[in-house]
Amino acid sequence: MKLPYSKRGWLSALFLAAVLSACSSGAGLYDPIQGDSRPHSGVDRARALPIQGIDVARYQENVDFAAAKGDGIRFVYLKSTEGKDYIDPNFLRNWDGARQAGMPRGAYHFMNWCSSAEEQAAWFTLMVPNDADALPPVLDLEWQNGSRCPNKASRVDTLAKVRLMLDAMERHTGKLPVIYTDINFHRDIMENESFPNMFWLRSTANEPQERYVNRTWTFWQWTQTGIVRGVRGDVDRNAFFGSESDWQVFLTTGCDVRAVETLAPTGRCQR
Repeated sequence: MKLPYSKRGWLSALFLAAVLSACSSGAGLYDPIQGDSRPHSGVDRARALPIQGIDVARYQENVDFAAAKGDGIRFVYLKSTEGKDYIDPNFLRNWDGARQAGMPRGAYHFMNWCSSAEEQAAWFTLMVPNDADALPPVLDLEWQNGSRCPNKASRVDTLAKVRLMLDAMERHTGKLPVIYTDINFHRDIMENESFPNMFWLRSTANEPQERYVNRTWTFWQWTQTGIVRGVRGDVDRNAFFGSESDWQVFLTTGCDVRAVETLAPTGRCQR
């Protein structure tokens, strides 16, 4: 049944007002806000977490870490290496720039499924400084969809490569590596697997616990469209799970405070 025009117009206006109200309150994607050019309401809680950070690669070009620090950024992870022979062209400059700005920084290695774990471990060890003041390294685990490296390996073989790389990174740096992953790789390979490592989870539309099965997170990558002073263009923004005191434990031990008691007897997490 068709409504009279006047009623149809009134209902259309009411519907439009409801949609605009929902968007402005965070129901879905809405206009840019401070710190994000394309925010999503599903990650609103991340913005309120006290310890905020970014991760950068060559795409962000010349980062002004002092300006980013002044904008509330407390840590940065820098792309260092990928596969067996690639180093981010800005890595060493970013490594020194972050240190000079007094910003805690760590390196991440992007795992390439075309190269062996042994080759990648040797490359990471050669190219990434073993600085005592660095954050624990990160192993970035994602499928390389669209690349020349198809996902052919079995789950068992993939996990073996991951564990070998984690061990090598820990031996090189003396710190327990963090595992970064996304929903697809976690579902296919990591789900229900036990690791002593901390996890850094990507979830840009929901809180991590809504997308990852039985996985405690230490870092949450909550947007890829962040806006930060000193960084050109969009940048990934990340949040640490806990309080200022929890963060200080992480800085001094390299471990999540929730795991220190369990891991300390293994020789890890030493202050």
